[in-house]
Amino acid sequence: MRVALVYPGIGGKGFDSIGQGMDSGWISHGLALLGACAKRAGHEVTLIDLRTLRDWEHLRQEIAARAPQAVAVTMMSVDYNPTMQCLRIVRDIDPTIITMVGGAHPTIMPDELLENGDIDHIFLGEGEESFPQALDALDRGEALPRLIAGTHPDLDGLPFPDRDLFIDEWRRQGYTVDSPEAPFVPELPAPFVTIIAERGCKYNCSYCQPAERHIFGRKVRRRSVESVMAELRQLRERYQFASFMFHDDCLTEDREWVEAFCRAYMAEGFGQPFFCQSRADIIVKNEDMVALMAQAGLNGYFIGFESGSDRVLRFIRKGTKRWQNIEAGRICKRHDIAIWANYMLGLPTETREEVMETISMLKEIDPDYYSPAFYTPHPGSDLYDYCIENDLSLIVNHDSYRRNPTEEKIRGVDYAFLRWAVEESQRRTLSNRLLRRLLRVWERLSDPKRIAAKLFALLRPADRRAARLEGTQ
Repeated sequence: MRVALVYPGIGGKGFDSIGQGMDSGWISHGLALLGACAKRAGHEVTLIDLRTLRDWEHLRQEIAARAPQAVAVTMMSVDYNPTMQCLRIVRDIDPTIITMVGGAHPTIMPDELLENGDIDHIFLGEGEESFPQALDALDRGEALPRLIAGTHPDLDGLPFPDRDLFIDEWRRQGYTVDSPEAPFVPELPAPFVTIIAERGCKYNCSYCQPAERHIFGRKVRRRSVESVMAELRQLRERYQFASFMFHDDCLTEDREWVEAFCRAYMAEGFGQPFFCQSRADIIVKNEDMVALMAQAGLNGYFIGFESGSDRVLRFIRKGTKRWQNIEAGRICKRHDIAIWANYMLGLPTETREEVMETISMLKEIDPDYYSPAFYTPHPGSDLYDYCIENDLSLIVNHDSYRRNPTEEKIRGVDYAFLRWAVEESQRRTLSNRLLRRLLRVWERLSDPKRIAAKLFALLRPADRRAARLEGTQ
């Protein structure tokens, strides 16, 4: 069967935006993996990435030219509007094309989609097995139910994501792609890639759960270290990657797996730097593991600090404390690990004083990168339900599910104050600014390549004078 996979992620940078950071420079692992599974089952797979297109008319042209028998769109909550527009265009071009949607939002909010006549089938949960099976059934002329349940596949039994679906499509649409995915920090040079080693999260944060358990099940499932190493070997051979990032929600929650990976990574001669997500409490309790990861090539942690208030951290069921956030920052600095600080402002029940606690915490941590957000109630989470029950949500359009520190998300929050707080939270103290400048100077002075270049520049005039003297003799 000819199937066109569609990535609708234009909510961030819009059309014609490939290469512009995380929003528009990374692949969708879900679609890349579904494409690999469908190809393995013998189906003809093409990809349409809305980020590469000029506008909706361009999509119309692509659908007409490729003439797929089925169109399958992945969607997060924020992708609802572009997904619906895409499906309307498909229906208008050829009503016989079978339309499918899957991903987080359909799994969590299927009732919102069931009445939409532009959708033939809704896939729930993980689709690596159910999607190719559905294509097989359609090829045989069999009828399928409207709702198609997913499974929890053995992750080691799945093929590696077909990244070339994205890379080849970007190039086909005229983009020059020097890196499989867009690098986003200096610590991770191009060529840069991202990988996923696990699914699920054992923690119970109210702004996230139980939505994630609804998608992936209650248990965290991990690929074997050998499976991840095999993918890295393939990526090294195919793309000569210079750095990578783990996409996992919390790679470090399994210490035994992390230690085994670090040993295997170093034993096979890999030295490429990488980033991953962790938690403050894990870092504090496992500094020896942090040291091993740094030795293996860890250059940075994404850490969900979320708040500097112990009461707020309890309210959102984070399971961490302010002192752990601060100590985790100290540990990262001891091991020269960059800190990407995720935090939220404007949480339900949060007071101005508690916002100031978050600001003071960040000034003490002094992260390398700030990633603030106004709390956004996401469907499927307990905190979303709390907002609905207490009539707090201001979201009336799916586009507002974007994680950003600009839109007003819930009632009862002084967003003028929060906009000031976002700026203030990223304003470093004078001592931290001076220390960072000193460190940059020291790095320049102690860099052997820079020293050699300086010496070469100093010696060159003498060489030229010597050459002139020789020419006069």
